[in-house]
Amino acid sequence: MNSSALLKRQRLLLILKSPNLFHQNCPKHKTLQNPCALMQNPLRVLGFSQYSTESTKFPEYQMPSVTWGVVQGKKEKLVNRVKICDYLKTLGIIPDEIENLELPSTVKVMSERVEFLQKLGLTIDDINEYPLMLGCSVRKNIIPVLGYLEKIGIPKSKLGEFVKNYPQVLHASVVVELAPVIKFLRGLDVEKRDIEYVLQKYPELLGFKLEGTMSTSVAYLVSIGVSPRDIGPMVTQYPYFLGMRVGTVIKPLVDFLVSLGLPKKILARMLEKRAYILGYDLKETVKPNVDCLISFGIRREAIASIIAQYPQILGLPLKAKLSSQQYFFNLKLKIDPDGFARVIEKMPQIASLNQHVLMKPIEFLLGRGLPLDGVAKMVIKCPQLVALRVELMKKSYYFFKSEMGRPVKELVEFPEFFTYSLESRIKPRYLKLQSKGIRCSLNWFLNCSDRRFEERLQGDYIESESLGPSFCMGGKLELPGNDIVSDEEDESDDDEVLYRRTVSL
Repeated sequence: MNSSALLKRQRLLLILKSPNLFHQNCPKHKTLQNPCALMQNPLRVLGFSQYSTESTKFPEYQMPSVTWGVVQGKKEKLVNRVKICDYLKTLGIIPDEIENLELPSTVKVMSERVEFLQKLGLTIDDINEYPLMLGCSVRKNIIPVLGYLEKIGIPKSKLGEFVKNYPQVLHASVVVELAPVIKFLRGLDVEKRDIEYVLQKYPELLGFKLEGTMSTSVAYLVSIGVSPRDIGPMVTQYPYFLGMRVGTVIKPLVDFLVSLGLPKKILARMLEKRAYILGYDLKETVKPNVDCLISFGIRREAIASIIAQYPQILGLPLKAKLSSQQYFFNLKLKIDPDGFARVIEKMPQIASLNQHVLMKPIEFLLGRGLPLDGVAKMVIKCPQLVALRVELMKKSYYFFKSEMGRPVKELVEFPEFFTYSLESRIKPRYLKLQSKGIRCSLNWFLNCSDRRFEERLQGDYIESESLGPSFCMGGKLELPGNDIVSDEEDESDDDEVLYRRTVSL
């Protein structure tokens, strides 16, 4: 055996005789986790022994052994967690949902969080609704978020209500999550003063990803013809569409309405003014209401016209309303179901009008001596009658009787007379006819534009009676007698679909 081998053997024996190797429980010595590692490198023995003796100068929790330190930390955490949970239970807060949540180190810190939330206006019941808010640091989470919300316009007095409605906001990062959403809304032309209204109406917007649902819903609406400049007002009116998925909510509804004959351009204009239509459930509300209209005798080709005139009809409890109104019209005017269907086609708003309001014009006409069947005929031809103010009807009727001296049957034939303004149309035009000694029907001198009326006055003959404008779904607004319309008046674009129905309410 050479000298080098002998030296190695002596060092190994020295290691095995060392007391430090086996005194693992002695607090004066550093625990060895892997003694074999030192056997493999016996030259480290001296260095280790020196570290072991110096370690006793420091507190155990600052430089503990690996095993002892972990066990002690867990115990402290468990003790503190039990204390905090007991404290929360004394307040009436159920801590079950926060078992796996990282809680503050002391009861004092937790009590500060609870007191802060209570000063904000939240009750113990509110905290129990979303106990995870107790995991938010007052200094790092709650104060920065509330400060930002106040900065964008939410009044301090309403912050508590806002947090109550959307407590998840307390977990959000102002820079990474909240500020980009506000910037996105401003980019949609939502007015700065309206941001507060939008967020209070739909606070969940603050949790959406910009590249997700919000962007795709806006892009789709623009693609069907909604003007980009109208997106901002739409968001202000009905911000919920920003959270709707295009493929499962918005597009199926649009496709269904288009399938009914509603042009996309008209649908786009409807959505710009009444964005809440997007919130009508297709399967639960829209389709059943369309089927309901058809079951009441409404012609399928008239459905699109009804929706364009009164989009709210898609979201009403329609069967109950139509049943009630149909019974009313049959009881008071003896109008049969087919006549009622024609009334709804011309003025679908009747489905929602109060029957007390409907009865006033009817009673006025009956009180003037018009026969019941005559009034029924007038209502079927011009349903707008039942929504007029009786005061205005009285003035027009007395002018008709005293100044014009015409028989009542002309009102039955042309009930639209009551829908025209007495001072701006009926009286001025009648006086011009009187000055020229022209005798004509009510329809002839009232149912035309001012330009057409002047052309008629200058003409050498009275043209044959026309039925007035006729409405054709999906086409142009065609006027009978177009062959004598002046060139200046006929300036419509062939590609533009004219879809108009005037309802005087």
